[in-house]
Amino acid sequence: MDFLTWIIVGSMAVYVLQGIEHRRRVRLLGAHLAPTQVEKLMGGLIEGYMRALDEKDAERSKQVWAILDNSEKTLADQLQRLSETFAQEKAEDTRVSTLPLALPYFDRLMPSHTFDMREALRLHAKAVRAACAPDDVDMATRKRMAFTMTAELLLLQHTCHWFCKTRTIASMRLMARQKTPYEQVLKSVAPSTLQAYQRLIGKG
Repeated sequence: MDFLTWIIVGSMAVYVLQGIEHRRRVRLLGAHLAPTQVEKLMGGLIEGYMRALDEKDAERSKQVWAILDNSEKTLADQLQRLSETFAQEKAEDTRVSTLPLALPYFDRLMPSHTFDMREALRLHAKAVRAACAPDDVDMATRKRMAFTMTAELLLLQHTCHWFCKTRTIASMRLMARQKTPYEQVLKSVAPSTLQAYQRLIGKG
């Protein structure tokens, strides 16, 4: 075969192997998410914050925030359980390439250019717990904490998409679905989250 043919065959092989690896990762993460309501709670909280911020009636607003308070605590509990069950997976199955583009099994060949999804989920579970509003907080602080929590949840979503696909695709999905750039999310999470996250992905 000539050189061009080898290029075509090689590209097809990479494409097929990428598809296999992506499906494996989706199945792996999905198996741990399935017993939980993490995805439903995350979506409900993000939408709920918008409704609460737009609510004009004081009594109704108080009721909505109370529901959101409970949802935050429930999500924090479920994320903790998710991180604990995912931590039982093998390291070779949970590495995530830090390159913008994914090459099949590169994470196993060059582990120094990866981060561990088990550690990432532990980080996010801790961050979400810290972002939960305490009881009897004043409304101005409550709204600021809702903004921070939203950023924490968007960063968690980005990490999950990164694990299943690539960092580039995760950032594109974040922009398409939430109209928020990845860089803006990083600026909006708690400083402790950003510091730990940058260390995790090798930028700290």
